[in-house]
Amino acid sequence: MRAGLIGLSGLILIIGGVAQAAVTESLRPQVRPGAGLEPVAAVMSVDVPVRSLRPQARPEGAARVVLASGHAGFDRWIAGFRGRALSQGISARVFDRAFQGVRYDPEVVAKDRNQSEFRREIWDYLDSAVSPVRVENGQNALRRHRRTLERIEAHYGVEKEVVTAVWGLESTYGERLGDLSLIQSMATLAFDGRRGAFFEKQLIAALQILQSGDVTPENMKGSWAGAMGHTQFMPTSYLAYAVDFTGDGKRDIWSDNPTDALASTAAYLKRFGWKKGMPWGIEVRVPRGASFGDTKRMPSDWAAQGVVGLDGRAVRDFGSARIFQPAGAAGPSFMVFANFDVIKRYNNSNAYALGVGHLADRIGGGAEIQAAWPRGYDALSFDERKEMQRHLQAKGYGIEKIDGIVGPNTVNAIRSFQASVGVAQDGLPSQQLLALLRRS
Repeated sequence: MRAGLIGLSGLILIIGGVAQAAVTESLRPQVRPGAGLEPVAAVMSVDVPVRSLRPQARPEGAARVVLASGHAGFDRWIAGFRGRALSQGISARVFDRAFQGVRYDPEVVAKDRNQSEFRREIWDYLDSAVSPVRVENGQNALRRHRRTLERIEAHYGVEKEVVTAVWGLESTYGERLGDLSLIQSMATLAFDGRRGAFFEKQLIAALQILQSGDVTPENMKGSWAGAMGHTQFMPTSYLAYAVDFTGDGKRDIWSDNPTDALASTAAYLKRFGWKKGMPWGIEVRVPRGASFGDTKRMPSDWAAQGVVGLDGRAVRDFGSARIFQPAGAAGPSFMVFANFDVIKRYNNSNAYALGVGHLADRIGGGAEIQAAWPRGYDALSFDERKEMQRHLQAKGYGIEKIDGIVGPNTVNAIRSFQASVGVAQDGLPSQQLLALLRRS
């Protein structure tokens, strides 16, 4: 749950008044989002008994009998897919082991059918993506893995803070890798047919990964949509970009050691043009009433147009840049460079790129965004958001974690509470909501 940031993926964001998916086509092609990533009887394959005085060898790939699983259509699909997989070089042994115990999973289909209609403003997204907890945990993760991240930065030329920020948004620094069987989830979605060709391609890639020996079927876990590991690679992206940075002969993005996953992320960003030393973007001041569109200029040329850094000086000429106002002229303005678009190759969303960039800055000790967002409501502080969650949890509204992060579960809980007390179900974590919770 690609779908990354398993907790943040799958959201529809309102940016400058326009709804935008948190993930479209990217490292994790959109299924989604939902994910990546990220989240009936067994199907088994057995040899046909041969009646003979002398046991006879059967060629690999000979027909198997698929035991009834309670979902005859899924059984037939697996039998047909087996032939297609073997014709693309997957060995019968690898296939049969991978599909041992695989079941049709209706919950995966339900998630695919109900990809979130949850809508968030850009500032709400950033409240979660760059929350104080995520910043602090990112700084701790960077300290723990500093030597590894410095080696990765030296090799690939991608700053350690940026790699750490991607890790933070995709799996909360390894806390939420996804725990579903990748083969089962993708087989279910390939059979289901809504995006059958896409998921069959991902399933073949997953079998190729298993055949390479990088991971076992038991350890190949991921989100319901097939995103895998610490930084939520889809199988086809894994085959193209994952690296063995530890030198142990395996590209292991699933284990407790995040080295290969972090290096693979840096390799991906480098492949799409990351420039070390160039910022993703810089918050700037712009002339009142100015309009920018997608015009690109050097920062010195922007300065001549009145666009300057928060210190009132021209931004350094790091390269051609455009002006990005995610909430329109009423909110903060950023001068964004080519690296902003490289981040979008990982996840094609302006909000995601802003989240990664700003989180990287904060992990490195940078300041919060200075200009105010046009929130339109009286926002809660971080501690007040946790108090709100405690009240909702105490009232039985399904809050699993008191973390101050207003994700889909928290918003749904807010709306349920608002419905129960007869007020507008806007889902906003406002001062008015907290007052209602305190009184009720």
